[in-house]
Amino acid sequence: MLVQPYLNFDGRCEEALNFYQKALGAEVSIALRMKDSPEAPPPGTAPPGTENKIMHATFRIGESTLMASVCHCAGKPKFQGISLSITVPNEAAAQRAFASLSDGGTVQMPLTKTFFSPSFGMVADRFGVSWMVYVAA
Repeated sequence: MLVQPYLNFDGRCEEALNFYQKALGAEVSIALRMKDSPEAPPPGTAPPGTENKIMHATFRIGESTLMASVCHCAGKPKFQGISLSITVPNEAAAQRAFASLSDGGTVQMPLTKTFFSPSFGMVADRFGVSWMVYVAA
């Protein structure tokens, strides 16, 4: 069994993929656009003018594979009740990742030393995805 995060960016998938490529070195392996589908989209899922939006994407950050979509294209993604945890090898890498993810986002907890990590912090990126940046003790 495999469990993978599938992020719905509500119309902003391509923007998010570009951001993660720059911020975290993400590598996009699949980016299918609405117009690439051999079938018409289900009613209500692809408003007119969205044919160039990304219907489905697969990308890697480090050793992890994530998937993403534009979803309903209203431009207001909501990510609630979940965080992505990114483990980095050292404090310098934590500072780089945290600063990159914070660009246009909201710091929820600044990077700090904790009883379980020499450097741990939480940030919601510009899309509202919550990240926990963590250096293993």
